[in-house]
Amino acid sequence: MDLFSDVIGSMRAGQKSFCRTRGTGRWGRRLEPFSGTGFHVVLEGGGWLVTPSEPPVRLGAGDVVFVPHGAAHGLSGTPDRSLAELPAAPGAGLPPEDAAAPHADVVCGAYRLDRGRAHPFLRGLPDVIHLPSGRHPGTRTLVGLLADRPESGSGADAVVPALIDLLLVHLLRAWHDDAGLPAAPDDPAIAAALHRMHHDPRHRWTVEELGAEVGMSRTAFARRFAALVGLPPMTYLTHWRLNRGAWLLRETDAPLASIARQVGYSSEFAFAGAFRREFGVPPGRFRHRERAVGEPAPRV
Repeated sequence: MDLFSDVIGSMRAGQKSFCRTRGTGRWGRRLEPFSGTGFHVVLEGGGWLVTPSEPPVRLGAGDVVFVPHGAAHGLSGTPDRSLAELPAAPGAGLPPEDAAAPHADVVCGAYRLDRGRAHPFLRGLPDVIHLPSGRHPGTRTLVGLLADRPESGSGADAVVPALIDLLLVHLLRAWHDDAGLPAAPDDPAIAAALHRMHHDPRHRWTVEELGAEVGMSRTAFARRFAALVGLPPMTYLTHWRLNRGAWLLRETDAPLASIARQVGYSSEFAFAGAFRREFGVPPGRFRHRERAVGEPAPRV
């Protein structure tokens, strides 16, 4: 698993929601800060991205807005309102009288994460990222597939989450390339170390051993890993183990002791303590809550 796949996997540890918003005229919506990650995909029409401190940014069909760590922002049909002036709920709008009337068709979604435990890579990103479709043809293709997805029938409920995952991976890679940043997944040594952590989280890894595995000294490996990934190796490994544990709690019926062993903890008590510090609730309560809430099929 590469770094961006890990980022998407960490999002899935949260509670996901999708909706489709259609607005006309002076439509608008203000989104307050929340713990998690959100996005908007403009399928048709256009509008404006509104943030607390920057001028409004025009959005067109095919554009994607990514909110890595739940910052306040808004969407609007016109650029003449501040974030505070936008309604907190989707603005009601009448159908346009002609094709030239301002309108938008937008898919919105969020992955809500306990206590704002976003992936370390996400915490280093800007509050809001705008990816115009014109610069990245791959984005237009994915948005087109999202707009043309089946409304019902065999496989329809699986289409939206799968396309969103692909779109977000593409967005992260495109932003990373546009920003001219060194790409950790493309650094052979760091990519190899990440693969070893992901493939075998139960192993008792040390910084010295990981460095030796990829042909680097302990000091040089730790410095390069932290610069590219955003956290020291052992801190990142703990993050990966606990998010993997959260996925196993939600998606399987494995006993707590088994999950603890699978993600590298010597006992279920050690795992439970670390899990509670990370997610704010014990593993058993986390599993019960996730099963009680469930994940209804998205209808967007």
